Amino acid sequence: MAKKEIKTYSLTEMKDKYIGKVGTAGRDEYEYELRMDVLGKMIKSARQERHLTQEELGKLVGVQKAQISKLESSANSATIDTVLRVFRALKAEINFNVKLENKFVKLA
Repeated sequence: MAKKEIKTYSLTEMKDKYIGKVGTAGRDEYEYELRMDVLGKMIKSARQERHLTQEELGKLVGVQKAQISKLESSANSATIDTVLRVFRALKAEINFNVKLENKFVKLA
């Protein structure tokens, strides 16, 4: 009996098939949510590294514990100002890159 070969797919192929191709609204929304989730996890990790509770970080930033909790679970509802204040309170550096047509934009 011949062995049946299993078809394998790359992650990109799976995302293209089930979420949508790059540039489509569904794929853009998925990628945005994923980045915001990663940002939230980075905030949580930095907070824990500083041995701060959500409540302590909230006091440093000037927001309620609930907002820190929400931010850590997904940063998509936060303003950039809040995100920057959180990282400042954590004494953490954050860097932004802007990429246009495969070229990074450099600030003069």
